[in-house]
Amino acid sequence: MTEETVVARLRPHARALFWPTVLLLLVAAGVGFLSGTFREQWQNTVLLSVAGAVALVGWLVPLLRWAARNYTITTRRVVVASGILSRSRQEVLLSRISDVGIERRGLQAVFRSGDVVVNDEVVLRDVPSAGLVLAAIHDLVEGTEPSFGSDRVHA
Repeated sequence: MTEETVVARLRPHARALFWPTVLLLLVAAGVGFLSGTFREQWQNTVLLSVAGAVALVGWLVPLLRWAARNYTITTRRVVVASGILSRSRQEVLLSRISDVGIERRGLQAVFRSGDVVVNDEVVLRDVPSAGLVLAAIHDLVEGTEPSFGSDRVHA
């Protein structure tokens, strides 16, 4: 029996962090503009507290959610792990895979990403280079060495 080796470790496309980052920049600009303009010190403190809460909820939480979701493709299985406080894990053995496909919506085609659906039960959401990931899973299911060409699958 051959040893299980990791073929690829992936995360969802980083474009998911675009709007949270824009929000963070707007909050920072707003604090920079409004800081010190209030007469009372408590008003400046409230401004900083509200800005910190908005930054926490609007940027840090999406960042942690994005970082907590990862996909691992090995020579034996496909694993989807996610969760910040409680982890959930789905996996499917390559020997059980009968159907793999890509679903694209919105701007995913522009960024060459997409949802890789395995047996209609495990979904690798918004994977970068979705076509390459699909080809690698097909190669692994067929029992051949994944042919990545000039692109490499990595996070």
